[in-house]
Amino acid sequence: MSITMLENNQDNDCVIYNSISPLLKIKLHIAGPVVLHAIAHTKLQTPFEKISGGKSLELSDNDNDEEDEESNLIEDDLEYLRSLDPKDWKNQDHYAVLGLKRFRFEASEDLIKQAYKQKILKHHPDKRKAMGEEIRPDDDYFTCITRAWEMLGNPTKRRSYDSVDPFFDDTVPDEKDAKIEFYDTMGRAFEDNARWSVKQPVPLLGDQDTSREDVEKFYSFWYDFESWREYSYLDEEDKESGQDRDMRKWIEKKNKATRSKRKKEEMARIRSLVDTAYAVDPRIKKFQQEDKDKKLAAKRAKQEAAKARQMEEERLAKEAARKEREEKEKRELEEKARQDLLKQEREAMKKALKKERKALRDVCKTGNYFADNPQESIKHMESVEKMCELFKLNQLEEAIKEIQSQGRDGFLRIINETESKIEAERRAASAEGNPSDSRNPLEKQVKAHLVPWSEHDLQLLIKAVNLFPAGSNQRWEVVANFINQHSNNGTIRDAKEVLAKAKDLQSTDFSKSSLKQQANTKAFQNFITEKKNKEPINERMPAVVTERLDSPIKNSESNQPKTNENKSSPPWTPSEQKLLEQALKTYSNITEAHERWDLISNCIPTRTKKECMRRYKELVELIKAKKAAQTT
Repeated sequence: MSITMLENNQDNDCVIYNSISPLLKIKLHIAGPVVLHAIAHTKLQTPFEKISGGKSLELSDNDNDEEDEESNLIEDDLEYLRSLDPKDWKNQDHYAVLGLKRFRFEASEDLIKQAYKQKILKHHPDKRKAMGEEIRPDDDYFTCITRAWEMLGNPTKRRSYDSVDPFFDDTVPDEKDAKIEFYDTMGRAFEDNARWSVKQPVPLLGDQDTSREDVEKFYSFWYDFESWREYSYLDEEDKESGQDRDMRKWIEKKNKATRSKRKKEEMARIRSLVDTAYAVDPRIKKFQQEDKDKKLAAKRAKQEAAKARQMEEERLAKEAARKEREEKEKRELEEKARQDLLKQEREAMKKALKKERKALRDVCKTGNYFADNPQESIKHMESVEKMCELFKLNQLEEAIKEIQSQGRDGFLRIINETESKIEAERRAASAEGNPSDSRNPLEKQVKAHLVPWSEHDLQLLIKAVNLFPAGSNQRWEVVANFINQHSNNGTIRDAKEVLAKAKDLQSTDFSKSSLKQQANTKAFQNFITEKKNKEPINERMPAVVTERLDSPIKNSESNQPKTNENKSSPPWTPSEQKLLEQALKTYSNITEAHERWDLISNCIPTRTKKECMRRYKELVELIKAKKAAQTT
């Protein structure tokens, strides 16, 4: 078996193990594979290998330049190795022990194997003893080298050690530092923590020119970050150290709880790193400002559209109002023109009537009213006035023509026809049951002017003037109709009479008149009458015997227990009255009457349930009587 095979292949330990004696096999089985490996690299070396530093000629001839370069990168810190405590191997830097401090987690498996081989060839105890070094078996740093190989040579154990690498910085950059140089500070932090990611490749932070899509992908990746970091290396107790199965389960459960807690702390640290970056990232602020501006622009556009729509609606409303106003003005102008035309026609009619009435009077006057004596003349004059008031224009014209053509006969015939018509209308009205309407309208109007204004009519006039202010359409006709509808004396008054009376009242000096004194006298008389009407009502009121709540009433039986309900109850004291009022307020929300009065009677120890109910009814009747008296 050549020395080259022993150096290049770890599996050659099995070959060495098979070539030794059975007794030595038992001893090696007890010692373990580490001793076997050490023997493979020390005991079977040739004298030439001892002189050449543990390398065979075959190995020296086949090394290439790359292996020489990697060998030169492996450090050998003898001072650090001698400072190690084999018993405290778990706290040592395994990469520094193998001389890979500069590589650490980036070191390849081949480089770790090569470093371990170099350390064995150089620091094996036998080799150091041959060089005259004194070695204590219980305090030899070679055990630290083998422990480092056991930890870094196994991928699972190496990952557990890399997870707690003492040279990794777990701190999260402060926001103040991140704001100063964001891309450099936070970029290094994310690059350092990218080694823990399960998903590869890990997106980079980027710079100020990175697109929004890439920035959002970056933060989405880190907010959903999955870490392979685990903390089994920091277990306080080894599961295999348990004496039995239950002990091992308990140790494993305790270790899992500790690992889970540390894993949560690690994820919280990563989340804090991402939150810090997101909070101070100028690109995020720029994107947020862009979104804000976009929303503001959309809001402004919406407001402008609403404003434009409102302005359009206002314009249409104004246009419709303008058209309606123009149409109203047009209708008013037309109505005014029509009223003017009617007024002109009425004026023309009045003038024509006045002219014809004057002509009728002149014709009759010229004929000396066609009378034989003064009494007949007066009677004919009254008839002429009736004709002037009752006849229309065409009737006046026909009457004048007939009188001019026929003289006295025509005049008498017209008078007789007029009297006959008036009498017939009077009889027709009497037959319908309206004797008041049997009178001539002219007579009604003449008599209405002679009827004096009563106080009730004056009040109606004042009320109507206030109800229909100046500017109302046909104001005085409306006021006259209001007075005629609400008057109780049956008098019909026209607009002219109402207007004349309103002007008379307006120009009256009330300081010199007796109206005020009459009003005061009438008010006093009304007061006396009202007071006299109240006294009989108070006398007829049912008397309710009650005691004033604030009057001091002595009751010797107030502290006595509840008496028999059939006996007459004593007067209520002020304290009992207050207790009753408070109980009524307290239990006002209870709907069951029986339950409510039980509770109320319990609040008044000296009264029974029926006494409380009776007192409540008395109070209610008293209040109703007072309200009725006040209303009357």
